[in-house]
Amino acid sequence: MPKGSPELTNSRREEIISACAKLYETMNFKDITIKEIGSATSFTRTSIYNYFHTKEEIFLALLQREYELWIADIENMRYQNETMTAGQFADGLAGTLSRRDRLLKILSMNLYDLEEYCRLDNLVEFKKVYKRTLDCISSCLKKFFTAMTDSDIQAFLYAFFPFIFGIYPYTKVTDKQASAMDKAGLAYPKLSIYEITRPVVLKLLQGFE
Repeated sequence: MPKGSPELTNSRREEIISACAKLYETMNFKDITIKEIGSATSFTRTSIYNYFHTKEEIFLALLQREYELWIADIENMRYQNETMTAGQFADGLAGTLSRRDRLLKILSMNLYDLEEYCRLDNLVEFKKVYKRTLDCISSCLKKFFTAMTDSDIQAFLYAFFPFIFGIYPYTKVTDKQASAMDKAGLAYPKLSIYEITRPVVLKLLQGFE
């Protein structure tokens, strides 16, 4: 770790993560390199290695930040509502996820490589934030749906979290994919993250109001 104040260290880490996020908006994961990320920061490319050993570690930190933002949205929903119906909760949870397009993209397309090529300590810190996400949604379910047992909540989580891994490809289709589906006679309804998520949450909450 480089010498300097914790504030400077955190600031530079965030600058690297933000540069990576910006590149990811227009480039594929495989085409983004440490050199590309370094060129988008205010310090030398080699300095990045003081904070991250691989580009996968940078992406994992970006994913961790996306989860933290999602947690903040879910917690706001929990604190701002004394009660919620299944419909209201489905609206709220789908709304929070619809603002996490980047999270869904990384989950769907890059998570395996990130976890494979990161140091264990980095992966542990990420998993802690992932656990906080599970705990946050569990707290919402306990508050708003008192009929749910611990087993019911676990079943919800085991269904919902694997489901979100597959959302992104259904909402973002390339021109090539669209052309192939058209030629194959495969209907493709254009749905948003919200439109895909809401009915699934409602289905998982059926019978618990």
